[in-house]
Amino acid sequence: MKADAIIIGAGISGLATAFLLKKNGLNVIVLEAESEVGGTMKSKRVNDYLVEFGPNSALETTHLFKQIADEIGISNEMVYANEFANKRYIFKNGKLHPIPMKPQEFFKSKLWSWTGKFRIMLEPFHGRAKNTAGDPYWEETVAQFVRRRLGKEFLDYTINPFVAGVYAGDPEKLGVRSAFPRLYALEEKYGGLIIGTIKGAKERKKREEKSKITAKMFSFIDGMGMLPNAISNYLGNSVITEAKVKSIKKDVKGYIVEFEKDGRIENLFSEAVVVSTPAYAAAEIVKELSAKIEDALKQIYYPPVAVVIFGYKEEQIGIELDGFGYLIPEKEKRKILGTLWSSTIFPKRAPNGYVELTTFVGGTRQPELALKGDDELTKIVSDELKDIMKIKGEPEFVWISKWEKAIPQYNIGHLRIMAMIDEFEKENPGIYLCANYRGGISVGDCVMSAEKTANKILSEK
Repeated sequence: MKADAIIIGAGISGLATAFLLKKNGLNVIVLEAESEVGGTMKSKRVNDYLVEFGPNSALETTHLFKQIADEIGISNEMVYANEFANKRYIFKNGKLHPIPMKPQEFFKSKLWSWTGKFRIMLEPFHGRAKNTAGDPYWEETVAQFVRRRLGKEFLDYTINPFVAGVYAGDPEKLGVRSAFPRLYALEEKYGGLIIGTIKGAKERKKREEKSKITAKMFSFIDGMGMLPNAISNYLGNSVITEAKVKSIKKDVKGYIVEFEKDGRIENLFSEAVVVSTPAYAAAEIVKELSAKIEDALKQIYYPPVAVVIFGYKEEQIGIELDGFGYLIPEKEKRKILGTLWSSTIFPKRAPNGYVELTTFVGGTRQPELALKGDDELTKIVSDELKDIMKIKGEPEFVWISKWEKAIPQYNIGHLRIMAMIDEFEKENPGIYLCANYRGGISVGDCVMSAEKTANKILSEK
């Protein structure tokens, strides 16, 4: 059987690529190893609670979200975050401190000492980092970059918890050019973060883009899983689930994709094949094409993360849930990374009179905790929330999702791996690698990477 394009993996990257190709008239086939589409982006209603297995929301950083939602018929299901979600907390010295959003709040904040605040204000006077080795793939870690520009206190009580919240990662290992390219670009292009933020905002306005700071946060009434499910419905019979791809082999004019379905080995042919699986799975799929790229993809680390969702009666909560939630700096030595106040952010996340809290455990900080048994995880999180949020009693509802390999880490060396992928695609025209280990881990990043991939394929047809 032949297709104009074969997409391997029905996560948001693969599905968005397939949608854009089909919309432009191509015959597309999507192969998904699991019985459901969505990858980590799955949602479920359990006892009137909305359970998110992966992403809880997305930022509207691209017009593509609206475009796709309109065309697959779910734009009326989109919901934007409560204005409370703009308020976020950091846990320090036994208390939750709001992250200051205005100059007067910055000066009053107890997140940093006066020495730390003065160091932050000196940011415009620090020069660029120097690549003395002349290595094109050289980069600072996030920690090195922030210590140099903003000081150690800002790293410890802002960036460290933020990195744990986004990547479940370690700023001492993540590369700033790889993991936060926009942050790096502010220094590279403008010479500093503060002046770059001001000038960059003007340029994004011209490009009709929004920064991740100002973009609106959204989800769907029945969770983020609605998006991949609706795209899959749009694609119809083009999506084949429980189809495990075994290999990709070169043919005279394209590629043969071998996959197993219902115990049978089947083959598909196409001139364009998009591999949209996690890096460790992609390594197995492309190894017959290149042992070198197989090894490179296997180097990308995915730490384990447990998602622990609790439901409580409103009267059990000892603090006001007036924000997005809180993150915990590593220096505080707690057993959780942070908690989202899910039912505050979006409607219909919990039954009337109840609240839903989503807590994250593990990551690169404490990977061993993410793999504990459900009873132990429940106790760990319950004890932490009692102390941090002054909660009384035990949760009325518990749901735990575990990801043994959760989020790809853009650690030092990632730039070199990305260059190897670029070279691999040049050597194997018609093969495209499109997933969240390349181009950004957010939902918005994945959708924009899908658009780039689709445009490449369409330009070559």
